[in-house]
Amino acid sequence: MPERDPVTTTTLIGKVDAVHGPVVDICTQYLPPLNQALIVHDHEPVLLEVFQHLNPTRIRAIALHSTAGLSRGMPVFDSGAPLHVPVAPDCLGRMLNVFGEPLDKMPAFESTDYRNILAQPPALTETVPAKEILATGIKVIDLLCPFVKGGKTGLFGGAGVGKTVLMMEFMHAVSSLHQGVSVFAGVGERMREGHELWHEMKDSGVLPRSVLVYGQMDESPGVRFHVGFTALTYAEYLRDSLQSEVLFLMDNMFRFVQAGSEISGLLGRMPATVGYQPTLVTEVASLEERILSTRHGAITSVQAVYVPADDMSDPAVSAIMNHLDTKVILSRQQAAKGIYPSVDPLKSSSRLLDRHLLGARHYSVAMAVREHLARYRELEDIITILGIEELSTEDRQIVQRARKLERYLTQPFAVVADHTGIPGTSVELEDLLNDCEGFLDGRFDQLDEADCYMKGSLTKGTLSQ
Repeated sequence: MPERDPVTTTTLIGKVDAVHGPVVDICTQYLPPLNQALIVHDHEPVLLEVFQHLNPTRIRAIALHSTAGLSRGMPVFDSGAPLHVPVAPDCLGRMLNVFGEPLDKMPAFESTDYRNILAQPPALTETVPAKEILATGIKVIDLLCPFVKGGKTGLFGGAGVGKTVLMMEFMHAVSSLHQGVSVFAGVGERMREGHELWHEMKDSGVLPRSVLVYGQMDESPGVRFHVGFTALTYAEYLRDSLQSEVLFLMDNMFRFVQAGSEISGLLGRMPATVGYQPTLVTEVASLEERILSTRHGAITSVQAVYVPADDMSDPAVSAIMNHLDTKVILSRQQAAKGIYPSVDPLKSSSRLLDRHLLGARHYSVAMAVREHLARYRELEDIITILGIEELSTEDRQIVQRARKLERYLTQPFAVVADHTGIPGTSVELEDLLNDCEGFLDGRFDQLDEADCYMKGSLTKGTLSQ
């Protein structure tokens, strides 16, 4: 574990009065501001954050380290500042914790510049709108729910439908196709996942242009709640200092909500809808509203969002969804049919799916593909009960083309090539549109469905990564 080196201070603020798990009540001489960082000097310094003013001489704080060893009467010191992290160009290529301390067993990077992790978003006059597509080389996304450069994208799905794999593939694709930097926030991650991602990025050569920030599952809810803010602080610093494209990835946004719910319960707040914290919408907005593009550079965000019990109407999912430009819905039914990535093409959507933004050709092809897939889904029950022979000639042709399109939109991924034995492919948008027009026009009617499954482009443009 890295050495803790919080801000040194000599300002005595009061004494510990009670410790309930990560909740610490403190008798104080004065009231420090909310979100102020406090320090208790045990055998190792323990960092606290002020969350409530209970009365003029008593405050409640959440510990960001283990509270084992804390006892009543221990002196508490004011750090003189909110939680902040060191920032410098040397942060690239590093794995850090919520305090900006190294997790990769390398020396801490030198910095004289610090940034508060709970900052205000840039002024509205400084921001610029996001209007450009970010090509990923992933067929189903580029065609039906294109990512917005400088926008926010959510990957929604239950357990085991491929959110993390799709995010890793997107990270691989963007680092290969676009020269930018990446910031990854592991919110409540299993250490195994962090270890695998670090090795994956190191082997693929993208680690020197990336920052990984982790708050692990076994850490305090205060750490899991703040790790997203720490990662976003590094993303903002890289956007403003390098003036470049920054890819901000978060896995998993739902665990951020869970950590907030845990803190809310510890503070004694009354639960709201479905047991979530009453401050749910505010907490989600405090993170999402800072993901912005300015005149200096753009932050493009991709967030994996766990959907509890596959219920898209869950209040946490709805609160997150309201902030997004692109919604990629991963379906368990698609995964059960072997369709990977298991994107539901009818439920997924993008703000950029507009004729004026995409161009007439891309828009018309995307709408035609979606119509074919929607008609196929309508006829599935009839086909199951009566058989495809009972359909009209026109409907039979639509179903056959839709089944081939569904299989064509599958794709082997580079990040799992070692497991599948199939090299990953990336498909350029021009080749993707040519192929889809071929399916819609009947040029590929003679192909078997198996010939369309897990392929790149059916024309000359397949690029092996």
